[in-house]
Amino acid sequence: MPTLPTIVIACAAITTALITGLFYAYSCSVNPGLNRLSDLEYVTAMQSINRAIQNPLFFISFLGTPILLPVSTWLNYNQPVSARFWLLLLATILYLIGVLGVTALGNIPLNEALNSFSIQTASAEEIAVQRVRFETPWNTWHTIRTLASFVALVLVVIACLSSNTK
Repeated sequence: MPTLPTIVIACAAITTALITGLFYAYSCSVNPGLNRLSDLEYVTAMQSINRAIQNPLFFISFLGTPILLPVSTWLNYNQPVSARFWLLLLATILYLIGVLGVTALGNIPLNEALNSFSIQTASAEEIAVQRVRFETPWNTWHTIRTLASFVALVLVVIACLSSNTK
């Protein structure tokens, strides 16, 4: 029968993988596809995507990970400290700063600014300016959180495969 630490680390690995996969798929397909749109189409699409992603399935994985990773780290703490503990601690720190922090301080403020922009009353020039203000900074922050999420996932997978003893 699986132990609580085993169940929690497995759940942490799953939620981390879900977020990494979402970010990866976005980087490989959504961003390149959006890049091909006109300014009006781009701003409209991003406003729609930013509203649609705020749903329970996304929040379970995105906000579940920063709960499960520290709990898993704590459950795998023992003396002497194992490699698994250190791997989980690094994954936790990386996710909290590189994914959650970057999203909260980088992507979300850009999303909110874009969401408050009224396409209906804007000129074509204003829409183009809004896209320039949003697209490159948002994609830069997204790339950072994608890489951070991927490295955190690799650390969690290695932790899953490692021994909990020194």
